[in-house]
Amino acid sequence: MKRTQRVGALIQILTGSPNRVFSLGYFCNLFRAAKSSVSEDIAAAREITAFTGLGVIETIPGASGGVRYVPCISDEKAAEVQETLCGMLREESRVLGGGFLYTSDIMFHPAMVKDMAQIFARKFQGRGADYIVTIETKGIPLALKTAELLDLPSVVVRREAKISEGATMSINYLSGSSERMQKMSISKRAALSGSRALIIDDFMRGGGSVKGISDILAEFDTQVAGIGVAIANIAPSKKKITDYTPLVYLGHVDEDTKAVEVFPNSQIF
Repeated sequence: MKRTQRVGALIQILTGSPNRVFSLGYFCNLFRAAKSSVSEDIAAAREITAFTGLGVIETIPGASGGVRYVPCISDEKAAEVQETLCGMLREESRVLGGGFLYTSDIMFHPAMVKDMAQIFARKFQGRGADYIVTIETKGIPLALKTAELLDLPSVVVRREAKISEGATMSINYLSGSSERMQKMSISKRAALSGSRALIIDDFMRGGGSVKGISDILAEFDTQVAGIGVAIANIAPSKKKITDYTPLVYLGHVDEDTKAVEVFPNSQIF
């Protein structure tokens, strides 16, 4: 392969597997090239990704080291994603009865989910998380994409236990929006005892669901390394959790005029 071909292939492989460490020998065998040539290819790839804002290619020293790609969205791009999300949420056709908003098309849109996940991946990159947790169902795509960018496994908390989950742990929690007692469960095979987890969800009103996830993880001696939500409602002002990172804040939704108050979280990083 010519050098330009090797560099292109190297970038494709690394960016296709974010945060996964590849040994230098892997690329030497793949390209049938000497270590000195591959090292030069990595340097060229590093310059390209940095110049284009795609992220950072890191070289890890040591016997168990290698090279990996770390996604890194810029401040400007992150702000652009937030503004795009706000614009989509302001669409009059989204306003439903009771002041609710239709968001399923946003949370299941691959490109939008990827952009939002890149912000969370940057935010929680160094938290030392072992896996990512969400609750079914609309938060699953965002959590899964964030997990991919951080090279972490993901776990879905169920609202009802499934027989296919095997043995489960269930708790009752108080919903932050309706103040009603509800139930959630997690597979005992999925939760890693004594680990650290990131919680990623699509929407938060009172924080009851996220608090419930934190409580059920505590049953496995799992610490919460961070909490990210795409949309956080301003009301109620007193949430059941305090340390969380929303992409945007949702204010008043006027069912009559179809006006939606929404604005970006200026303290995202």
